[in-house]
Amino acid sequence: MYRKCSQGWIKHLDFIMLDLVCLNLSLFSAYMIRHGFGILYAQVTYRNMAVVLSLIAVVLMIFSDMFKNVLRRGYLSEATVTLRQVCLVELCATFYLFSVQEGSTFSRTVMYLTGIIYGAIGYVTRILWKTFLKRKIVRKGKRTLLVLTTESIAATVLDNIKSHNYENFKILGVVLLDQEHAQGQIAGFPVVAGWEDALEYVHREPVDEVFFNLPEGTEQPGELMEHFSEMGLIVHEKLLDGERVINRRQLVERLGNYTVMTTSVNYATSGQLFLKRMLDIVGGLVGSLITLILALFLAPAIKIKSPGPLFFVQERVGRNGRRFRMYKFRSMYMDAEQRKAELMAQNKIKNGFMFKMEEDPRIIGSRLLPDGTYKKGIGNFIRDFSLDEFPQFFNVLKGDMSLIGPAAYRGGMGAI
Repeated sequence: MYRKCSQGWIKHLDFIMLDLVCLNLSLFSAYMIRHGFGILYAQVTYRNMAVVLSLIAVVLMIFSDMFKNVLRRGYLSEATVTLRQVCLVELCATFYLFSVQEGSTFSRTVMYLTGIIYGAIGYVTRILWKTFLKRKIVRKGKRTLLVLTTESIAATVLDNIKSHNYENFKILGVVLLDQEHAQGQIAGFPVVAGWEDALEYVHREPVDEVFFNLPEGTEQPGELMEHFSEMGLIVHEKLLDGERVINRRQLVERLGNYTVMTTSVNYATSGQLFLKRMLDIVGGLVGSLITLILALFLAPAIKIKSPGPLFFVQERVGRNGRRFRMYKFRSMYMDAEQRKAELMAQNKIKNGFMFKMEEDPRIIGSRLLPDGTYKKGIGNFIRDFSLDEFPQFFNVLKGDMSLIGPAAYRGGMGAI
């Protein structure tokens, strides 16, 4: 499992869009100051530059993690980040004009004025938007967080995270590690377990990240932390005076108003996650197109032999316990489940957890001839060439699955 950046570009599309508006407004204003009122996009050079500037700005924002910890940055830090962005955009734009040999037709005054205006209104807009967001922090996001602490400080810890929930966590509840079993409510959040049944709760519920915050001097539950880390969860630990050595990738970050040690098997930057998702989208589109072409030929063959739906839909458990509906081309008759009981004696998997037999009569088009010979049908063809798996490209496009990662993760959400 890869550790997602806490301030990924996807979470800050609002900042990216505002920045693009500011950039294009700056170019338009600079054009008007230099050339007077006119239609900027009527000239090919300026129209191309507007597109190129936007692309340059987006790429720089994503791959430089420009909006990481954006809500925590002060005025001076924000000014430094803004100045760096403006300089890089101007430098890349100048290199573009030099490469396409259009420098002589593009006004240098417009270029300089664009940078100055972009820096000014971009900085002010970002400060105002951050102020607005801080006043209306969303309390329930998509990433789930489980807090593990003691009863004496639980209310303080929960209130702190709730008041500084910049990461937009959905707080599932609190585990009281000083009690064997626990229930009730603290600070408006449910007490979901004690130390005895904490693992059982995490196995049962879709938990993405856990946060350990124990009073000073309290022994750290290293075994429980190791269990969570091995399960692929992201583990946050409030830093104490000493350091524990965990054989995992560790990062010092901020969670709520606390400094924490974040532990995960691996770590992916926003740029890496962006490239990974783009690869999934491109691969998903190509695979979905092939799936549609296959459906043109398979649909009639399946319908003739076995009236019913073209696709077989099954619920699968994906990353961190999340359930999703997985699609396949149907290769078995509609009553396959009912007929399984009659054929259980021929099951090759003796423990009974799975069902598999060599000459399965439930496969569409297959049948036993009078002489005992097994004749294959369209269902066998679909299964032998793994054509039934192609509709899973729809799941890849939806984000339920990924082209990249171990097979277990490709079964749900991929190695994100």
